[in-house]
Amino acid sequence: MACDLSTGRTVPCKDVVGGIKAVYFANYGDLGAITYDATNTDAIDSFGGTPTAYEYDVKGNSSFEQTITSSRENGTTFFEQTLNLTFTKLDKATHKELKLMAYGRPHVFVEDYNGNIFVMGLLHGAEVTGGTIVTGAAMGDLSGYTLTLTAQEQVPANFLDATLASAGVTVSGTQINP
Repeated sequence: MACDLSTGRTVPCKDVVGGIKAVYFANYGDLGAITYDATNTDAIDSFGGTPTAYEYDVKGNSSFEQTITSSRENGTTFFEQTLNLTFTKLDKATHKELKLMAYGRPHVFVEDYNGNIFVMGLLHGAEVTGGTIVTGAAMGDLSGYTLTLTAQEQVPANFLDATLASAGVTVSGTQINP
């Protein structure tokens, strides 16, 4: 049967850390044909399109989580991918880009501090489902943006088996510098 288990797992070493280093947004539909690793279909080697990704650096207060929803009654399983982002400092350029992001449904590359890159919204794109634009009330409060993106896919977010460049993704050198 195709859903039989094939291996076990030991307790891993304590050599990882939490947190997101950066996220990269590519316009929906720009990835082209997907080439998966020949021996591990949970990993992607490259994309056949000519996608450009736009880098957003993050520091703390951002997270990526995947929730498994499985129904015996309906015979269905899907994975909801949720990305919570915090961008400090309000500025006109970020305001404009986040508005465009909310109107679209980009593919998102999530890079963590362990060197992993996950592809969120690979087939269906990611939707901005909430967020805030906040000035804060006290001197130490956030003056910036919070953003929640969600995607629903048939499989968990695939690992990218290469760097963005070697996978065929051009990372734009243009960044907002508020």
